[in-house]
Amino acid sequence: MKFYQKEIRLSPQNRGFHLITDTVEASLPEIRKIETGMLQVFIKHTSASLTINENVDPTVRTDFESHINVMVPENASYYVHTYEGPDDMPAHIKASLMGASVQVPITSGRLNLGTWQGIYLCEHRNRASGRKIVLSAYGV
Repeated sequence: MKFYQKEIRLSPQNRGFHLITDTVEASLPEIRKIETGMLQVFIKHTSASLTINENVDPTVRTDFESHINVMVPENASYYVHTYEGPDDMPAHIKASLMGASVQVPITSGRLNLGTWQGIYLCEHRNRASGRKIVLSAYGV
């Protein structure tokens, strides 16, 4: 069994959904040494998240941002945690809805994503600093 792990810092992104598949693959080239295994991508933050979805048409990412803002609006009268601005509590809720990690199979040294799939950084804050993610790949 082989096990590789690396923590990386993603550059700051605007609020929205951003493809990071290429960055993930470039940051952990050891994936190529695994014939059959798994990659876990974990984000070390509570106001950003990860998901897997459409990797070609950027309007999908725009629609994700529009829809989640309707589902989880800013300035809801019942929010108590408002210390860091109107986008803070909604960012926490969105992060919990989307999730803190994704897993992708590794097959023949490559991520075994579907033709139209990519890994998204879901940035839920208006002005966030770079995000830290932990990449853990294991297999034979």
